Amino acid sequence: MTIDHKMLLSEIKDYVFITLGLCLYSFGLVVFIMPYEIVTGGVTGASLVVFYATGFKIQYTYAIINISLLVLALKVLGWRFLLKTIYATAALYFLLEYAQELMPKIEGTDQFVQILGPGNNFMSLLIGCTLTGSSLAIVFLNNGSTGGTDIIAAVVNKFFNLSLGQVLFLVDIFIIGSCFFFPQFGTYYERARMMVFGLCTMIVENFMLDYVMNARRESVQFLIFSRKYQEIANAIALHTDHGVTILDGHGWYTGKEMKVLCVLAKKNESQMIFRLIKLIDPNAFVSQSAVIGVYGEGFDTIKVKAKEMPKPPKRVSEEEKK
Repeated sequence: MTIDHKMLLSEIKDYVFITLGLCLYSFGLVVFIMPYEIVTGGVTGASLVVFYATGFKIQYTYAIINISLLVLALKVLGWRFLLKTIYATAALYFLLEYAQELMPKIEGTDQFVQILGPGNNFMSLLIGCTLTGSSLAIVFLNNGSTGGTDIIAAVVNKFFNLSLGQVLFLVDIFIIGSCFFFPQFGTYYERARMMVFGLCTMIVENFMLDYVMNARRESVQFLIFSRKYQEIANAIALHTDHGVTILDGHGWYTGKEMKVLCVLAKKNESQMIFRLIKLIDPNAFVSQSAVIGVYGEGFDTIKVKAKEMPKPPKRVSEEEKK
């Protein structure tokens, strides 16, 4: 398979998973969030605030805000990210509209049926935000964005070592807090209650976003002790596209020299590595440990600014100290 074919298949895979993530997001929002008039963060949350206060369709507000923010994505994130963002924004617009048409309404009103029944606001919040948070992670992991504050989060994440959930958390505080200033939402107590529920949605959604993102990026380190280290190293390099480092070891009890393989890989590749080791040397001694972060080729990039090498501290001699 040529490089062009691989790139094409990778792009198709991205769009398929972005679409699945958007379908999951629309389902969670329309079925579990909107019927209970729960406020969320992001552009969708701002659109919900407008919808609850004025009845203006959520997809219209969503489209207006996103069109103005796409310019930022064009300048900073590039055309490839922008094309997927435009696709995701347009797809979510139609999915939200279609989902609202399918959603059953209370007879004689425009209010959506509360699937879990009256009074189950918090349970509906947990289910809905678990779905929306997971769906946002699926979109991000496939190089896409639903637009809005996701664009802001992606821009910040591109240059700084801040997680997407942390950035969205700060932006969402301002959006959720805005509902307190709408008298259409009732008394101060009812508005405060809406804000509290909104903060809960923010916590659950961003927790799920970071959880799914980090689970995909989690890495492990293998230390492999085997007489067939050369065969194992060749197999791992061939099947995982990861480099293998050979360390010199010395057995304390046996006094024999031996080679130790050190491998850094994604957690989801662990089963394949174990299978390769067992096929070559079932008696190999293997140590697997989780690592906090792996940066470099094939893993995450280092996102800290390094303008120039810092000057070493001036050393003071013993005579100067005296």
